[in-house]
Parts: sequence; structure tokens; C-alpha cells
Amino acid sequence: MQGLKSVVLALILAIACRTHAAGTAYSFAIVPQQAASELAESWVPLLAWLSAKSGVKLRFATAPAIPDFEQRLAQGGYDFAYMNPYHYTVFSQKSGYRALAKEQDRRIKGILVARKDSPVNSLKDLQGATLVFPSPAAFAASILPRGELHSQGIRFTAKYVSSHDSVYLNVAKGLYPAGGGIPRTLEMTDEVVRRDLKVLWTTKGYTPHAIAAHARVPAEVVEKVKSALLAMHADAEGRKLLAGIGFTGGVMAAADADWNDVRSLNIDELDPLLK
Repeated sequence: MQGLKSVVLALILAIACRTHAAGTAYSFAIVPQQAASELAESWVPLLAWLSAKSGVKLRFATAPAIPDFEQRLAQGGYDFAYMNPYHYTVFSQKSGYRALAKEQDRRIKGILVARKDSPVNSLKDLQGATLVFPSPAAFAASILPRGELHSQGIRFTAKYVSSHDSVYLNVAKGLYPAGGGIPRTLEMTDEVVRRDLKVLWTTKGYTPHAIAAHARVPAEVVEKVKSALLAMHADAEGRKLLAGIGFTGGVMAAADADWNDVRSLNIDELDPLLK
């Protein structure tokens, strides 16, 4: 089964590459909360659907790790990007990205997970522990839980790994007592890993990830992609593809001011990239 899955993924990526070679394509990058192969498996078919409906050729892109993704956003390296809420507040300012859509009826929340059989049952039980997070600037999975721990006077050492999936795997294996993630990626991680985890703590909700376009992308191209995104939930295949990326509802239009709740937190983690 795993071999068949790899063959199917290779075919999907080959089709995406041929599409790119056939004419001008716009890169559509996904924040690497999961392994690139897993992201491609769910996002490449979705982008193919959007390409067909919008008439705009979209090419899947991501990065090896979240800090690499941030560097590329800082350089305006992607035409379209699906980025976390804090990323959007930074790169709308730094690189000229403008939001066009977001998941409908979703407030992003961060979580801290621990092993189900762990004696850790509250944040106070993490005093002096080494905890695992996907990256320093992962908004809900890192910034929010670290902020809460600091506010409660809980001392800890942060260890950063490449993705949300890596966090869950490290905690499930007992290498760290707890780690940060978000409900959507926990639901999508391997069942063998997920069944050994419990949610220790959950943050309040904030405006979710942004789907944004770089300022260089022509307005008519952005509008075509936006219209196709907004139409996805009304189409049976579109709903199936949205479910594949963990979107339980549709996609709605977004405005820059939607992320003012995140801006009000005055996070400075990525300030060096603004220089």
C-alpha cells in the first residue's frame, strides 16, 4: 500500500511539472507544517482543480522547514502562499503579500500535546522541562503556547524541529514530555502517532491562515484564483479536496484588517526579517 501511495504521489508531481513546463505557471506555496510528500498528496490535486476552474496554472511549492519558508516569503519568492496568521502580518508589511481568502468559520487555536500515559496533566507539570515546537515563529503551535508558559512563570527549554508532524512523533516516542501543534494537523497526523497523544492545553482562537498573493501577480489573475477558491465548497469534488487539506467548511474572502487581532499581540519574533 505504501509503495502504491508513493507511485501515485510521483505521478501527481510529474503531472504538476508537465503543467509548469507547458506554459507560464504561478507558484502556490504551502507552509511546511507537514512533510513535503504529505502536503503534495493533498494540495497538488486541489491546485489542479483550481487551475482547471480558474484558467490560471498553479504550481505546488513548499520549503524544507518553516524557517526556510519564512526566508522565501521575505524575499517575495512565491506568487501565492498559504501562510500562518503571524506570517501574514509580517510579510504583508515586508514583501507585499495581500490576503485574498481564508478558511470559513475557523478560528485557529494552538495546543500542547503529551503522551496519553504521561503523568503530565497540567502546564505546571512542565516546570523545567524541554519542550518541542515546530519553529520559533509558528504562530499557534509555538508562539502562543510559549507565551502562555512564560505568563504563568513556567521555565522551560524550547527545542525546534522541522514540522508539526515531527513534534507529534517526538512526543509520542517519549523523547519530550510535551510539544506544540494545532488541532487540524493533529487530526491529520498518522493514527499510529495520534492515538498515543492527549491534548494538554488549548489557546484562545485567532483569525486563521491566510491565502495571499504577492503584489506582482496581476489583479485579474488574483481575482480568477479567488473566485475559484470561493466556489470550491459548492462543488462536490471541491468539497472533497478541501476536506483533504483539513478544511471542514468552505473558503471565504478575506481582507487585510482581518488579521488585526494577531497584530494586536505585538509579536516580534520575525522582526530581523523586516530589516
